[in-house]
Amino acid sequence: MAEVSSLYEQGDYDRALPVAERALQIAEQSLGADHRELADIIGDLGVLQESRGRYATAESLYERALNIREKTLPQNHPDIVLGLENLARAYCARSRYADCEALCRRALTIQEKTFGPDHVTVADSLDDLAEVRAAQGRHEQAESLYQRALAIRENAFGPDHPRVARSLDNLAAIRAAQDDFAQAEWFHERALAVWEKALGPDHLEVAASLRGFAAVCHAEGKYALAESLLQHALEIQEKVLGPEHPDLATTLSDLARAQQAQDKLAGAEPLYERALAIREKALGAHHPLVAASLGDIASLRAAQGRYSVAQPLHERALAIRQEALGPEHPDVATSLANLAELYRAQDQYPQAEPLYEQALALREAALGPDHPDVATNLANLAELYYVEGRYAQAEALYERALAAAEKAFGEDHLHLALTLNGLAVLFSVQGRYGEAEPLYERSVGIWERILGPDHPDVATGLGNLAVMYDAQGRYEEAEPLHRRALAIREKALGSDHPHVATSLENLADVYRAQGRYAEAQPLYERALSIGEDTLGLDHPDVASALSGLAELYRAQGKSAEAEPLHGRALAIREKVLGAEHPEVALSLENLAALYRETERAPEAAALEERARAIRAIDR
Repeated sequence: MAEVSSLYEQGDYDRALPVAERALQIAEQSLGADHRELADIIGDLGVLQESRGRYATAESLYERALNIREKTLPQNHPDIVLGLENLARAYCARSRYADCEALCRRALTIQEKTFGPDHVTVADSLDDLAEVRAAQGRHEQAESLYQRALAIRENAFGPDHPRVARSLDNLAAIRAAQDDFAQAEWFHERALAVWEKALGPDHLEVAASLRGFAAVCHAEGKYALAESLLQHALEIQEKVLGPEHPDLATTLSDLARAQQAQDKLAGAEPLYERALAIREKALGAHHPLVAASLGDIASLRAAQGRYSVAQPLHERALAIRQEALGPEHPDVATSLANLAELYRAQDQYPQAEPLYEQALALREAALGPDHPDVATNLANLAELYYVEGRYAQAEALYERALAAAEKAFGEDHLHLALTLNGLAVLFSVQGRYGEAEPLYERSVGIWERILGPDHPDVATGLGNLAVMYDAQGRYEEAEPLHRRALAIREKALGSDHPHVATSLENLADVYRAQGRYAEAQPLYERALSIGEDTLGLDHPDVASALSGLAELYRAQGKSAEAEPLHGRALAIREKVLGAEHPEVALSLENLAALYRETERAPEAAALEERARAIRAIDR
């Protein structure tokens, strides 16, 4: 099996698989179907099938290997642990968490009984059990297991051993999952120092630790730092593994996400494409990781407003996951939710709703009612109900999402902030300002405490609160919030990011409402320029900026300047969103008002009639 191991480490799974199958066939013919030595060959074949994303096939092979070991070895033999670990990993990949945990606990018991509770092999079993608990959102339980594993390794090897570094990386990830980013960074920095000292700066374990560190930085909004760490990790991997190894694809995707978060869409796109090409070549066209790459590219296309291009990619990702993982896997729910979000962005609510509901049902069945992913799904479905005007149903789901997140994390976790903000928006549009305001303030407080006062999420909360003040005519209170949101976004995202354009528009709206037209105009013009440069001439956000600038001109009686802008906004919305979209109705109404002001009543009436027909559509 040496050839199999060599091919596997090179990422050449296509060549390794038939070699392993032939080795098994020869061994079965010479040794019989239940010989002890077959378990190792079958286990290796299971690893290859797992690497190809064939989890059901891998699971059956692992079950057979474990059965052989249990028949031919004493009850608590250490080699049985390997079989338990392999099968547990397959169960976890298919979200069979209860079955996975039972096997991990059994493996831990064997190790403790065989070697004692403080042996280094026990630490490995503790890590496995911690990982499955973390996957279920049971972070505090996972952390206690990781801490015990760290103590064992430090006692056995000292503080500067690579196995200690692995424990530190594990603890960093679990602290980040609980929003303790400062502690997570400390663990990663310490782990990196150990890895580099013990193995050298160009080791693959150093690259893996860099990727973990980058994930923490990304969650904190430190996108430039995350990008730098990922570039370093990629350089190490390319040097050691070559340019086409499948392990590079994950780093490439992470790097693309860091660039996308900074609105470097031109840089992100080839990285996503390269990751997809690597995975398709190494893993085959139907691997779940190929589905992940397709989802990444689809999300980028959607961010560019290219919805028709994004949809078939999401649909292909969904089909792959259903085939490879089964129809009830949480990753299938992810693809359903992605497709639902795409429909929602286009206001195709009847298509989005059943997909959100299917995703929610899958996640609740697989993960339980209080899992963070369930809370996110509830909030997404609530947002859909909100935009449809189904406020009572939206409120009930937001409350459920909030309760699930509070149960899982307590009262000050990031998972709560977005849901609080969504519920506040819901209250605000209903004029329930007294209920909305403390929710906005609480969400902003959570973001500021956890992410710091200059994080883009803080700007989102401030902007929403300021928009509520706008609706109440509280312009003096709104203006400094809009200004602060703008400053945060310019500092964190750069002066040409689309979110900066949003803040510019919001501030311009305040100035326009106060008759401060000279101050509003350059803000609208800058927002429009940013949108055209970063999103393209036909993006819906460009239509929004055009509409705002046109309304500014109309307020000043400059109908000749306003009309072509309103016409262009209408054309964009019809082209991108469809002729019956509510934003098309808004453009029709704006243009009709301008026609009436310029004594073109018949033309205005025709546009108003069309707008009424759109508004009357049952969505």
